[in-house]
Amino acid sequence: MYCHKLLADECGGLQPALPTGPILTVLPAPVRAHRTHRYHPFTQQPPLYQPHRGLPKERSPSPIQLGTHISRLYPELLAIIFSYLEVPDKGRAAQVCQAWRDASYHKSVWRGVEAKLHLQRRTPTSLTNSLNRRGIRRIQILSVVKSFKEITRGVSNLTSLNLSGCYNVRDDNLYQAFATAVPTLVELNLSMCKQITDKCLLKIIPNVVNLETLELGGCSNLTDASVQVIASSLRRLKYLNLRSCWGVSDHGVRLLSGQSDTNMGLPMLEKLGLQDCQHLSDDALKYVSAGLPQVRSINLCFCVNISDMSLRYLARMSSLRDMNLGACDNISDAGIAFLAEAGSPITSLDLSFCEKITDQSLDYMAQGLFNLKRLSLKGCPVSDDGLTKIAKGLAELEVLNVGQCKLITDQSLRTAVESLKNLRSVDLYGCPKITNAAVKEIKEMVSPECVINLFLS
Repeated sequence: MYCHKLLADECGGLQPALPTGPILTVLPAPVRAHRTHRYHPFTQQPPLYQPHRGLPKERSPSPIQLGTHISRLYPELLAIIFSYLEVPDKGRAAQVCQAWRDASYHKSVWRGVEAKLHLQRRTPTSLTNSLNRRGIRRIQILSVVKSFKEITRGVSNLTSLNLSGCYNVRDDNLYQAFATAVPTLVELNLSMCKQITDKCLLKIIPNVVNLETLELGGCSNLTDASVQVIASSLRRLKYLNLRSCWGVSDHGVRLLSGQSDTNMGLPMLEKLGLQDCQHLSDDALKYVSAGLPQVRSINLCFCVNISDMSLRYLARMSSLRDMNLGACDNISDAGIAFLAEAGSPITSLDLSFCEKITDQSLDYMAQGLFNLKRLSLKGCPVSDDGLTKIAKGLAELEVLNVGQCKLITDQSLRTAVESLKNLRSVDLYGCPKITNAAVKEIKEMVSPECVINLFLS
């Protein structure tokens, strides 16, 4: 008020209208000079320190630069980028910021990913909600303490469930998980779940009738009763593994092939694993050749009771491409002769540790098995003569395993490498007569992509 009155007196008595609220008044220069004895904040204030003055101005980014920055990408583009990341990196990207988190939850980012879970306690709802939001349909349970029914019931559109190695899974766990139908499930792996029994499969198989892959390897308590319910319910099954199911016999294989009942059988089965089913005989392969002609791959490793007669039956199968006869002690040159005489179209043959396979078998192969691309003779008593014959007769061979063939020398190895132009892999582990000089020489002869293995694999 005092300032305004003084200003009015010195300016001719004018009375300006004063605002009702508080104001800050700056005196004219003459008045400020006249009143130097009075303190005023604007006249006594020291100059401000302004370090930014005098610095060159930075150029602001152009609109093009702003538009190409990753922070300005659309969520759909971020989702495409995140889809190429490894699974752990997808999770880390979701922790960067909210925009990245939202983009990382796009279902395309997690397409085909298999979630690996340790279920140490009751499965929280938040876990199944998170899996559903990401669109994850493939689950592997690494360990489970109580139950996993929340997974089968809470994860929508579940297509694959892997319980392999969960030794403590019992029948009651599976009862609870599959108490209701799971029509979307196409893959179920129960390998090494050693406590499950026939009683369990009799109850759960009718609730998973759309299975295409069923792994039961190592479930040694299962018998032909389980095979019967599989043969009658899983009409869409394409892959069945019964490895080390010691209770399965020729009768069970007969049920699978539909030879005993027209209402049974697996008309779409393409891959059958019977390795280490020690109660199987030649009759089992007779049923396979008659009732499952569409099978493309069969594993009979360690089936010690089958003989050359089994190969006579299998030679009739025009769809068969992959055959594993490893450690089948009764398979001999005569069985290979059956395959060659029939002109079997197989492309992969494993005869590892078949002690009755000699150079004569290799001669038969060179004369009849012209489609072979993969051949394993590991531990077989074959020599340079046999290897030379297949080198000249099997032009399509890509993978050759002669590990632990103690009679193979540098001479036949050079011949094989020179003749087999399509070789991609050669296993020479445990061949005492193969010298380092020969190995060095053949490395220069083969293509850079060809792998030469000298160690245990």
